[in-house]
Amino acid sequence: MLHFRDGLRDMPSYDLTERDWKIKVNANESPFNLPPLVEERVMARLSGVAFHRYPTEEGEALREAIGRNCGLNRENVWLGNGSSEIIEKLFYAFGGAGHTIVYPEPSFSMYKIYLRAAGAEGVSVELFEDYRLDVKSFIRKVNDSRAALAVLCNPNNPTGGYLSLSEVEEIAQGVSCAFLIDEAYIEFAGPSASQLLSRYPHLMVARTFSKAYGLAACRVGYLLAAKEVVDMVQKAYMPYHLNVLSTVTADIVFQMRQEYEPRLHMVMAERQRMFDRLSEIEGLTVFPSATNFLLLRTEKAASLEAALAASGIGVRSFGGAARLKNCLRVSLGTREENDTVWQAIQAFMTRGE
Repeated sequence: MLHFRDGLRDMPSYDLTERDWKIKVNANESPFNLPPLVEERVMARLSGVAFHRYPTEEGEALREAIGRNCGLNRENVWLGNGSSEIIEKLFYAFGGAGHTIVYPEPSFSMYKIYLRAAGAEGVSVELFEDYRLDVKSFIRKVNDSRAALAVLCNPNNPTGGYLSLSEVEEIAQGVSCAFLIDEAYIEFAGPSASQLLSRYPHLMVARTFSKAYGLAACRVGYLLAAKEVVDMVQKAYMPYHLNVLSTVTADIVFQMRQEYEPRLHMVMAERQRMFDRLSEIEGLTVFPSATNFLLLRTEKAASLEAALAASGIGVRSFGGAARLKNCLRVSLGTREENDTVWQAIQAFMTRGE
């Protein structure tokens, strides 16, 4: 008889079921592949990779470049398989029996899974009805629970809300435990909390190449933190945990990130355009967003999702999830894709079904 680890059978899982959508706007992915000039440079670099050797220097070069760009040292940077893996390792590093981790609700669904895996106790802080965070309430909950780690997704997924740098700093000043800012969507929002690291050694920032830079397939993210944190977190990793193909690609993309500026501006312009158009539809609530997606709420969410799926449009439904009932999340695609999505939503909502 097989004896699995206690609690493993009850662990929630992340649904990866997918289909061949005509328009895929359900995963907050970039609608674009690599810019041609970036792709050319990546292919040239990959042609020189020593496939028979374990990866070593590539990761160190990328850490050095990221650190220099952020006004930090290489020792303040750690790479992982997407920021998700980094967050999971941080939950492990600060978690364990008797340790509490505080996070907002609703927020990134994987936090609860990481909590269970880390064997830590989770304490959630509910967002306001309009999905804004009560900063003072968050600080109070962190301190009252004697948390080992406080986590904020900023901008927040799936609600799209954004805390200003001054609000993030207010929290950093108000708590003494480890404080993680998950900045997967920061390029679509505003300044990064990384500029606060020198003043708050308990602050950590996790970022990714998956969203703004369209490297979801490569799975590369990075942590910015004090050397003491990086030294401890890397103990949770196996040797050579990041493959050289992903690291080389991310290195080129980081060097050529200016090539992505027009795309970022396009996404933000489309976000405003779609927000304005969708907000005009009766029976549909659209929440302000600082990301590459919009969160919609309607009493017809289930039937709207089904109608969109029948048209080959994939969006993210949250079913009856706490605080997300009747909500759909729609990623921003190309302008043409966005027009098609808007037309489909408008047609359904005005049919009176």
